[in-house]
Amino acid sequence: MDKYDDWLEREAVDANRHGEHRKWLRYYLDFCHKYGNGYLDELSLGLFAEKLQDKGQHPFQIEEASRAVRLYYRMAGETKDALPTPACEPERISKLPPATMKSEGASWVGELTRLREEIRIRHYSAKTLSSYYGWARKFQAFVRSKSPTLLDTDDVKRYLTWLAVERDVAASTQNQSFNALLFFYRHVLGKEFGKVDGVVRAKRRKYVPVVLSREEIDIVLSKLEPPFDLVVKLLYGCGLRISECLDLRVNAFNLEMGVLTIHDGKGGKDRTVPLPETLVPAIRSQLEVVRSILDQDLSTESFAGTFLPHALERKYPKAPTEFIWQWFFPAILLTKVSGANEFRRYHLHVSHVNKAIKAASDSTTLTKRVTAHTFRHSFASHLLQANYDIRTIQELLGHSDVQTTMIYTHTVKSSTKKEPRSPLDF
Repeated sequence: MDKYDDWLEREAVDANRHGEHRKWLRYYLDFCHKYGNGYLDELSLGLFAEKLQDKGQHPFQIEEASRAVRLYYRMAGETKDALPTPACEPERISKLPPATMKSEGASWVGELTRLREEIRIRHYSAKTLSSYYGWARKFQAFVRSKSPTLLDTDDVKRYLTWLAVERDVAASTQNQSFNALLFFYRHVLGKEFGKVDGVVRAKRRKYVPVVLSREEIDIVLSKLEPPFDLVVKLLYGCGLRISECLDLRVNAFNLEMGVLTIHDGKGGKDRTVPLPETLVPAIRSQLEVVRSILDQDLSTESFAGTFLPHALERKYPKAPTEFIWQWFFPAILLTKVSGANEFRRYHLHVSHVNKAIKAASDSTTLTKRVTAHTFRHSFASHLLQANYDIRTIQELLGHSDVQTTMIYTHTVKSSTKKEPRSPLDF
């Protein structure tokens, strides 16, 4: 570590970030020791980055961790003072991807930066950015940082096959990686896939979602404390995705007209859904809670308001502190803005909602796996059971294709008469 400190100074790394670089290097070395990976192997860095992503680390943190490890690589290469590579078990070695015969160790910094830019230009969601960036990093580790100019379709074939055969990933996971690499090749490298023949592709089977009965939903709701009970009531009562629900702001509610507007839903689309009349008192109560929290925040000297999307704050400078722009489900604590001496309020984190739903479900006698999306499935299934037409349900859910909505025909008992009869006999 003493030599690494000297190396950080030599490479003119910001002195305020030295501690973070040392932390990431320690984590990396511990990771290699724990899983039997080579300390100076580029593949180890890719697996380490994958582990950080699985643990929910921010892309900025993953990028900084990668820079810290690459500085260690360069230090070891010049000082000849590398740590010994731990012995790997034969089974472990057999599961590692084969090394490419072409150049290795090239920098992908420019390509990964371009990937983030291309995604942001298209206003894709933060989840899409995190997912595509993560798959690009994993692919980089697989090809051992092969020069991006030398990448071809065969590299993708080998990677997808390795995911299916060696890693035994789910079909949806492999297809997600395929779409991410397709985007990376097309919009970053300026290459087309062509036909990806001969690759082992996982085939996704028909998925029938889990649906709760009305009584089961009431049982789960009885185990939830505020504000999580209202979150679940909106998920079920309006058919919202968890991200759509937590992204709600005060101005999304039109209580007089009984309408809820979802802005920037999946695919950047807006839609309206009817508000359940039984929730109006609870919504009014939550609005008073939001107003009280805002009043307390405004009395804090370093409070700068709420987070706003895109460049809205430049257009409306006072919007962050206005009531109508506050989150309907505000976070418990303020968030310190990186690089600025100010605090802002974010919305309730999705992990808190998921943990609350799981705890409530586990405390019941239900035999079904309950997640936040289960209530959206139940919303659609119960409407279908009440004889609402499929097109109406499609619009309420915000599906682009009615085929996506058709899956709910498998979640309710069919009332169609099977025995053919002539209409004259009706």
